[in-house]
Amino acid sequence: MSHLSVQLYSVREAFAADPDAALARLAEIGFTQVEPYGLADNAAALRTGLPKAGLKAPTTHAKLVGVDQSAVFAAAAECGIGIVIDPAVRAEHWQTRDDIAKTADALNAAAKTAAGHGITVGYHNHWWELEAKIDGQTGLEVLAGQLDPQVVLQVDTYWSTVGGADSPALLRTLGDKVKAIHVKDGDLTTEPSAQLPAGQGRAPVADILAAAPDALWVLEFDGYAGDIFEGLAASYAYVSGVSR
Repeated sequence: MSHLSVQLYSVREAFAADPDAALARLAEIGFTQVEPYGLADNAAALRTGLPKAGLKAPTTHAKLVGVDQSAVFAAAAECGIGIVIDPAVRAEHWQTRDDIAKTADALNAAAKTAAGHGITVGYHNHWWELEAKIDGQTGLEVLAGQLDPQVVLQVDTYWSTVGGADSPALLRTLGDKVKAIHVKDGDLTTEPSAQLPAGQGRAPVADILAAAPDALWVLEFDGYAGDIFEGLAASYAYVSGVSR
């Protein structure tokens, strides 16, 4: 797979208004891959829109813990998506080792179901998994140690940095468990609108990319004060210039 992708949540307003036009604009920037959100709801638009724009979706975000997964995995298989990533288990579930074990058990069970569809399951962090500390480890590291080998991680490197982690070191610690990363920049607060194109904020983006050379690099904005397509184009230009 190509090493660059973009999370469609970044352009959620444009995608909701006109999926084909939003996908075409991302292709014009240079993207050949996207990461959908709300997969079951958007499957019909993606099924026709992705090939029309010359795009593929190797990964997607979709809720897996505590929900019926059958529609999600069916939609993923229909759209040619290989990895389905749970986007968030909220902060209150990261306070104890037993809490984290419940999340690991749910992801491990989901992975067994997904395997029947030829799909891999993953998990995506925010900042609270890194703020949580249990016996000297972050909550995300505790989770990684409890996941079955077939379950993968997508490290959101901006949120991990906001959560207090040395994100390049974290990526090296987690190793090849990390199949994808989210790449974004900003002022390292939890305010989405303070996010910036890669290389323009305080996140150590170049060091992060160097620490995950084999992962899929997924560009994302949770929010942006400017034109989102211009922001993504700036991120694309910066990250494309980084040697793997």
